[in-house]
Amino acid sequence: MTQRKFGLGCWWPIILAAVLVCGLRAGAAENESEWIKNSLASPGDSARLEQVMAKARRGESVTVGVIGGSITQGAKASKPENRYANLVAAWWRKTFPHSKIKFINAGIGATGSNYGALRARRDLLAYNPDFVVVDFAVNDSLALKQAAAETLEGLIRQILSQTNQPAVVLLFMMRNDGTNIQEWHGKVGAHYGLPMVSYRDALWPQIQAGHLKWEAVGADYIHPNDHGHAFAASCIISLLENTLHGLPADPLLPAIKPMPAPLFSDLFEHTALFEGEALHPVSNQGWTYDTKSKGWTSEQPGSVIEFELEGRVFYSMHHVVRSDMGKARVTVDGVAGKELNGWFDQTWGGYRQSNEILRQPHSGKHRVRFELLPDNSPGSTGHRFVILGLGAAGVPEH
Repeated sequence: MTQRKFGLGCWWPIILAAVLVCGLRAGAAENESEWIKNSLASPGDSARLEQVMAKARRGESVTVGVIGGSITQGAKASKPENRYANLVAAWWRKTFPHSKIKFINAGIGATGSNYGALRARRDLLAYNPDFVVVDFAVNDSLALKQAAAETLEGLIRQILSQTNQPAVVLLFMMRNDGTNIQEWHGKVGAHYGLPMVSYRDALWPQIQAGHLKWEAVGADYIHPNDHGHAFAASCIISLLENTLHGLPADPLLPAIKPMPAPLFSDLFEHTALFEGEALHPVSNQGWTYDTKSKGWTSEQPGSVIEFELEGRVFYSMHHVVRSDMGKARVTVDGVAGKELNGWFDQTWGGYRQSNEILRQPHSGKHRVRFELLPDNSPGSTGHRFVILGLGAAGVPEH
């Protein structure tokens, strides 16, 4: 068997053996190094990554961060140590034992890059990460296309503009039918010269050819099992080790290029997010703040609550779950009404739904109004609605 250093030390043969038992055809393991090679969608510009590795080589502290949805959060991994993100952080600790490696996981299940861009400063950038993996390839809907690229671009621009000049790697996971939004996210990655790693490019051809069963790496239709998490980590670690192998001495490190002009938009580079106790109404008739859900809630149809926001693009976040949930209509300045539904027909749990409610050509202050509606979905036993937050993009810098 072709030998290759994966950075997982003695763990990789054990992981591979488990995958073999679970679903590889006989002899297919001979090509596992090729699968890893195929995961490299683009090496990108390595300057930022080399600078971070040099920092770790000098024994300085390095913060490893990840942001994404439930896969990044670690869904379906049997324990935290088996999550792809934790395995990547473990590689940094093992490779640079004299550097203090901090780790921040900013993954939140059932959320896309739109919410990621809104919350990046709070959940990720507040910790000054030096190296960031971004993974929203299966959370951003294929139907969004350029809209998803726009929100991802805003998130990327926020990270790249930090004064410590962090390195960013894009990770493209996939669903069990091989789909993701890699095409559009990849346009953003190519524009900013980001290294890009594709779990899909590595494994989907093997699944199509019958060399691998989805169940060998997938716990359900979207989330990887322990083997899938380990493989995703190996794809990222292969990129890291290739970069480390060519890392020059400090005086010869490449300079970091200035961030280019936006490809699609810089709207989501400038965002604001108001959630929980930071969300203050300017008018309220019949809504109460619930400390348990950390949101404004009402069960009485006709109740109205209003908030004031500044920006160009406005988002609302509300709780969706299979329960006694109702509907609300949200408007901005009395126009552009959108009906929001708190009812969810699935049984796996609830989640935070983000909805774009209005775009304006110019930034300004606007009033956002929610009214609880008298009708609800079949199956719902009530009218309860929970407003979790409001966000804005295109916010002017003061």
